[in-house]
Amino acid sequence: MDINEKLKILTDSAKYDVSCSSSGSNRKNSKKGLGNASYSGICHSWSEDGRCISLLKILLSNKCVYDCEYCINRKSMNVSRAEFTPREVANLTVNFYKRNYIEGLFLSSAVAISPDNTMELLIKTAEILRDEYNFNGYIHMKAIPSASDSLIKKLGNLVDRLSVNIELPTEKALSILAPSKSYNSIYTPMSNINKLILENNEDKRKFKYANNFVPAGQTTQMIIGASNETDSTIINRSSNLYKNYNLKRVYYSGYVPVVKSKYTQGIKKPPLIREHRLYQADWLMRYYKFGANEIVNENVPNLDLNLDPKASWAIRNINMFPIEINHANYNDLLRIPGIGPTYALRIIKARKFAKLSYDSLLNLKISIKKAKYFILVDGVYKGGNISSTDYLEYLLSDRKEKKYEQLSFF
Repeated sequence: MDINEKLKILTDSAKYDVSCSSSGSNRKNSKKGLGNASYSGICHSWSEDGRCISLLKILLSNKCVYDCEYCINRKSMNVSRAEFTPREVANLTVNFYKRNYIEGLFLSSAVAISPDNTMELLIKTAEILRDEYNFNGYIHMKAIPSASDSLIKKLGNLVDRLSVNIELPTEKALSILAPSKSYNSIYTPMSNINKLILENNEDKRKFKYANNFVPAGQTTQMIIGASNETDSTIINRSSNLYKNYNLKRVYYSGYVPVVKSKYTQGIKKPPLIREHRLYQADWLMRYYKFGANEIVNENVPNLDLNLDPKASWAIRNINMFPIEINHANYNDLLRIPGIGPTYALRIIKARKFAKLSYDSLLNLKISIKKAKYFILVDGVYKGGNISSTDYLEYLLSDRKEKKYEQLSFF
């Protein structure tokens, strides 16, 4: 099989893995090196200034010994199989980089023989890139569950980011859909990576030239919708991962029914808006200081697909509003729909010099399209006469249904 055919198969096999984004790495280039992970950041999405930042996203191999019910690469699937050598991946990365096709590498792999064997191949790839080709661009690789601690440490010293996919939001679902895997085999390397990152941070405080261990941190991916779990289950699992393992990101990937299985029979691909709402909820936990149980709980097990999670929370807690923005602290300002960290800081800085009015907000380029229903500005309310929370929900909805319409005077 020639390299082009392998590339076609193994890039297609990698498309269901979403856990790659901005690197956050500070790995700089040297005079004789190639690439620079700290120059602009590497991701597989759009940057803030509208640029598409790209990376080579492939599998080392799609020949797998596992038989996970949801995976296109499971051993019982009749699909085209291929595998790269570490040298081939390294050559592809460098050649694509020199042609300005990519800015880095995202490399994962099926478990071809054993977890340790696969990890050794990933390490060999990273060693060729770093040591032989002097490549200093961004490298994100997958740590294989059940691999030995020493191999994970060795790989972590070579790459910018590591991921260990948790796969499914409950241990019961994992035992049914991926019986070869367990939460213990996933949590152990996660915990080990977190411990080594903390130790490395301490070394860098003490020693000027301490080596970097996974400078861009670790992430994970969770498949949603394959086991009919609630959003509350997903968000609470993510919250625990952030607290216990200091993850940079949890990525949510909607289940794609590419494999026929008795366990997933009848389960359809969740709507894309559900992924979007989960990312919004995730953002609230990481940057807006919301607890998981504030966003979803026993009474509200699923996110509203028509309403963003912060607006939904605000409507459920309407008794806390309106908030006077001239007196509210930073955390209270973050709770107002339509006001994020940037707007909140602008408000706090501006009111040091004068009491704010609606004209002041306009001058500060602060939109009150959503916020006006929840704020007072120098005692003035401009949210209008809201007859019910249902009507307020309609006004704030991203996907309005025709429940209400303007009546004609004539």
